[in-house]
Amino acid sequence: MLFSSTLLPPMAIAWWYDETEVDAFFTGFLLLLAIGALVRLTAGRGRRELRMRDGFLVVVLFWSVLGLSGALPLLLADGLDISLADAVFESVSGLTTTGATVILGLDALPRAILYYRQQLQWLGGMGIVVLAVAVLPMLGIGGMQLYRAETPGPIKDSKLTPRITETAKALWLIYLGLTLACGLAYWAAGMSPFDALAHAYSTIAIGGFSTHDASMGWFDSTLIEMIAVLFMLLAGLNFALHYTAWRSRDPRAYLRDTEARFFIGLSLLAALLTTFVLYDTGTYGDWKEALYKGLFQAVSIGTTTGFTTAEFYYWPGFLEILLLFTAFIGGCAGSTGGGIKVIRVQLLIKQGAREIGRLIHPSAQIPVRIGGRVIPGRVIEAVWGFFALYVASFTLMYLALTFTGLDLMTAFSAVAACINNLGPGLARVGANYADLSDTAKWILCFAMLLGRLEVFPLLVILAPGYWRN
Repeated sequence: MLFSSTLLPPMAIAWWYDETEVDAFFTGFLLLLAIGALVRLTAGRGRRELRMRDGFLVVVLFWSVLGLSGALPLLLADGLDISLADAVFESVSGLTTTGATVILGLDALPRAILYYRQQLQWLGGMGIVVLAVAVLPMLGIGGMQLYRAETPGPIKDSKLTPRITETAKALWLIYLGLTLACGLAYWAAGMSPFDALAHAYSTIAIGGFSTHDASMGWFDSTLIEMIAVLFMLLAGLNFALHYTAWRSRDPRAYLRDTEARFFIGLSLLAALLTTFVLYDTGTYGDWKEALYKGLFQAVSIGTTTGFTTAEFYYWPGFLEILLLFTAFIGGCAGSTGGGIKVIRVQLLIKQGAREIGRLIHPSAQIPVRIGGRVIPGRVIEAVWGFFALYVASFTLMYLALTFTGLDLMTAFSAVAACINNLGPGLARVGANYADLSDTAKWILCFAMLLGRLEVFPLLVILAPGYWRN
């Protein structure tokens, strides 16, 4: 019922610009409102506390049910002629902030449709903040349990209490503030108010949808690109860290955070390496152009945003793979970014180093530390479990895509782009996913949900043991 109200802003835009999509959004609003009301009435008025196992179901249903619901206006819109698989793919891609698209000719689409796609990403990003900071740590599966700065959460109990509401409000305010600041910066740099708002939505959500086929490259503005780089990096940082820095009025909080330093350092290293290769190979003859293109694309892909200013999937093969691999790392825990998350990668590296140390000194007690804190063995086990399931899921979906007839590079990059919530891939899915089969699109919808839910919740729901007990 609440989600149905999100169809009202695009309906108002369609009415303002005298577009025929008014009927599609109004019909979708009534249908979703009626379905939601029917479910609410059948649920009764009983109240009980949600426990840990309920939390798994809640977070899975949030993206799966709303992903299906979000496809309804796209199916009804006169300005689009797409199948059910395409509509669900576009909706799930928006809500999971993946940014992979099957829609061609964005520049000619009605503004209501363009706005709706951007809004889907912004709402999905808002849900991600609460999922990562308030819910996943409670379930013991999020990277945020490693973060113990002065924040109002996450809670350590197994019940969903009002404290989560307080946490969500504080983080939503930061999310809203960053969106507003980003939109105003884009507007001041030369974007129209509509484009500024639309791209602020997808920048802070680290989504990557654009109102133009050429993405950020359409504006041909270095200033706009550097503004995007700044806000993509901010959105890729831990939102709880933003809250700490804001409440303490101390920007040095970013420098004290081990994960933030690693994230910024890795982004700069990838940008410098990309710039060097672009200039050295003659892809761009001017070093300034190589610098701007390299910096923007390295940050966009590394944060899993997916904006483009150049057809990077035609760059030297080394850069294609390098940038795709940076997306596997993704953003920080508690950010709107996708990927494995920086904190988990740090732990995997440190655990690997510890095993080497144990081989050299079998009797030594070598703890794993992050930011001076000793990490409990249970957390390290959970991270290894996550990584194992991530690799296994990736492999199975990769094989499934090749079974549909896709070549190896297209299948590999499509799964990588979707499970890491990146969007653009390589080869046939460099520009869009329109020519894939419906079967491939459904597989990639599952990959997007799996990546956004950070593997465990979705697989738990699919386990027979969850429903037996």
